Amino acid sequence: MEAVPVKKPTLVTEISKEFTFEAAHRLPNVPEGHKCSRVHGHSYRIEITLRGPVHPHFGWIVDFAELNAAWQPFHAQLDHRLLNDVPGLENPTSELLAAWLFERVNVPGTTVARIRVAETCTSSCTVYAAEG
Repeated sequence: MEAVPVKKPTLVTEISKEFTFEAAHRLPNVPEGHKCSRVHGHSYRIEITLRGPVHPHFGWIVDFAELNAAWQPFHAQLDHRLLNDVPGLENPTSELLAAWLFERVNVPGTTVARIRVAETCTSSCTVYAAEG
């Protein structure tokens, strides 16, 4: 009996890092009287997940320091701000903030796989590119 070769699966590798910032916002498009129409703040947690090939020598997709460096301009733009004043975030829901970040985060040699925005310890939103 001849041995059947075992096909190795194609591996997909991702790394994730969580960042935080504090900011205020109001949601201008909610119904009148909705509590989120008033200015209020959150301790946001942002998880950025990158996908890419593992470097054969270093054994990583990218140094986490590069992801930290890519995050810093966003932290400066968002931390202790009124998010409504940030261009493109005039209606700063978690969904739109996640999409805004997804379109802007760039770490050379990687692809942004997903962005997760948590505005409370129990509420979050994840944005990722559709496959296909």
